[in-house]
Amino acid sequence: MSGTLRRAIRAAALASGLLALGPLAIAAPARDAPIAIAVIGPYTGGSADMGISMRQGVELATGEINRAGGVLGRRIVLVARDDEAHNERGGHIAREVTEVHPVTAGIGLINTGVALAAAPYFEQARIPLIVSVATGASIAQEFAPPEYAHNYVFRFSMSTAIEAPAIVAEALRRGYRRPGILTDATSYGLVGRGDLSDALVRAGVRPVSLEKFNIGDVDMTPQLRRARAAGADVLLTYGIGPELAAIARDRAALGWNVPLIGSWTLSMASFIKGAGPSGSGTMMTETFIDEAQTPAQAAFLKAFSARFRAPIASPMSAAQGYDSLRVLVAAIAQAGSTDGVKIRAALEQLREPVVGVVKTYNHPFSTTNHEAILASDILFGLVRDGRVVRATSPTAAAALRR
Repeated sequence: MSGTLRRAIRAAALASGLLALGPLAIAAPARDAPIAIAVIGPYTGGSADMGISMRQGVELATGEINRAGGVLGRRIVLVARDDEAHNERGGHIAREVTEVHPVTAGIGLINTGVALAAAPYFEQARIPLIVSVATGASIAQEFAPPEYAHNYVFRFSMSTAIEAPAIVAEALRRGYRRPGILTDATSYGLVGRGDLSDALVRAGVRPVSLEKFNIGDVDMTPQLRRARAAGADVLLTYGIGPELAAIARDRAALGWNVPLIGSWTLSMASFIKGAGPSGSGTMMTETFIDEAQTPAQAAFLKAFSARFRAPIASPMSAAQGYDSLRVLVAAIAQAGSTDGVKIRAALEQLREPVVGVVKTYNHPFSTTNHEAILASDILFGLVRDGRVVRATSPTAAAALRR
């Protein structure tokens, strides 16, 4: 992402004295008290598909762990907070759960801007923050050594630093050479726009159009007309479901059959439902698709269906939320403590593999790497008959031939 937003976030933290103070004094809880973990995400608004699915994944893992006796002989309790996808509210919530009513760890966060606003509070309090969904490249790097002694931000979602090159590589592999970029104007969209542009330049290709839109926009016709006039043969996107659905619908209304390839948010239920038939053939990055390929994935999907009795609005968000909590609990068990410093050290030196939905996490972090998802973990999904299937599956191949 551009340095402007990073500097703004850091300047605000410094101005408030957040990063200038020493570690906060936090009273130790009773030895048999439940272990409180904050689950922060957008549970209302346009990002709610992702936030609710993430929270459900965390809830599912929590139930399983508590039924097995908890961790350190203590139950886990979740402290859910709706950040409404607003950066300022995300910062307020982070302050509440690290300073006012401290938790053992924070988990969740869907939107890049909210994650950047929340992270300084967890870093200052030395409380681990597990980012389950947000993908902005700098999120897990803001407090990395050597500038900071220790980094308390860990991530279980793909970084745009590996996602954007994957999108570009897929577009080029399919023969497209005149890409148009269309992103929203949030931190997420701007980070994605920059990373897509950089990846294209490295591949020797330049975008023929660069367009953006605002959250809540329902008419994308002007941007699409400019991209078509520029000769775009593919549209590369970063946004969230409702606005991406408007792009698909308006593209169809213009009679322009240009492909859409973009970030994983094209798999949101709000995109698939909102786009309707005009979304068919859309491709996106994924770490998990609602198709069981392993015993762990089959067990997860069965348990999710039994618990919530509804389709998963954002399968990847749910899977990454589930895995985040599982790995966090493994670190707490290894640390033998709910002290944030000890949990952070355990996360960086996990001794035992943790079988998750997305993958098995075998020493996923180190002191210099806080990214659990690798480029090799990325796969591509495709919208087919109102659902997302693997782009390499027979049904996907049939859709691509249409």
